[in-house]
Amino acid sequence: MPKSAVESLFDQLDQTTTLIEQNLETTYLDALTESIANIADGGRVKVVDGLPDQQTVSQLNALYAEINLKQYDAELIRQAIQLVTLKGLRQVKVEPNKQMTPDAIGYLVAYLAEVFSGGTAFKTILDPVAGTGNLLTTVMNHLQSITKQAMRGFAVDNDDSLLEIAGISSELQQLDTTLFHQDAIEPLMIEPVGLAVADLPIGFYPIDERAQDFETRAQTGHSYAHHLLIEQTMHYVQDGGFGFFLVPNVILETDEAKQLVKWVTKHVYLQGLLSLPANLFKTKEGQKAILILQKKGAGAQQAKQILLGEFPNSNDQKAFADYLQKIRTWHQENLV
Repeated sequence: MPKSAVESLFDQLDQTTTLIEQNLETTYLDALTESIANIADGGRVKVVDGLPDQQTVSQLNALYAEINLKQYDAELIRQAIQLVTLKGLRQVKVEPNKQMTPDAIGYLVAYLAEVFSGGTAFKTILDPVAGTGNLLTTVMNHLQSITKQAMRGFAVDNDDSLLEIAGISSELQQLDTTLFHQDAIEPLMIEPVGLAVADLPIGFYPIDERAQDFETRAQTGHSYAHHLLIEQTMHYVQDGGFGFFLVPNVILETDEAKQLVKWVTKHVYLQGLLSLPANLFKTKEGQKAILILQKKGAGAQQAKQILLGEFPNSNDQKAFADYLQKIRTWHQENLV
């Protein structure tokens, strides 16, 4: 069976990355960053202190000469980069909060953003915990393909190695993305955006002094980072704009949810909470949901009926397609 275009590009990226990994005696992930940076620089191999050696440079030059990104669209390039990045993340056994958002989930966030846009193109998008940028670019590629209008993206992360991959990946996809290497709980130098997406890290935020500025902070002890990030992110969303957050399925049922619910009631509209397909998670406790918030103002209003439910098993194509259509119908009946 002939290889797909994604598989072919993956193989080329994997070969060049492996060559650099072996010659520089570095990690696969760092070698990947080096390789895609070379591609972004027109296939020129970066040599520092004689490394890679001349034989490896010759091999890389030959491989880069065969890579023609102009024959691929942005989404295909994203998928190939995602696959090699996943290989690198598995090798270094990255912590759970830094795992890449799976495409099965990223596509659902993109679909919901499309539906809730109501046909109006979002011009700007923020991901405050972007990591390698996979969720951000998935949504950008989808919305740009639907609206035929360019978006400007903003990616924030405190991990410079993951953010570097996000930046180069965006460049290769020809996406207009600005990067910010910082703690997303700190003030952001970003103008309010129309749309925000985030696969939120779950756990406690260690800097209590900073958390004191937030309404969603815990009354005693450390605050939940995902609560603070929801508040922070929506602060940088325009009036009437939307935030789509991947959160624990029980986010509104925990003992610590009181402050979050109080903040939600005051500042935003809770438009939806959809549990993701149970078959995508190893345990019921690990199941996540997509929390849909809309900033008050600019004519925004609370949906007549909040969108609540659970996506069916993702392997049941008919049931899944029917459910997606039901979401469109709900939007027409409750928010338009």
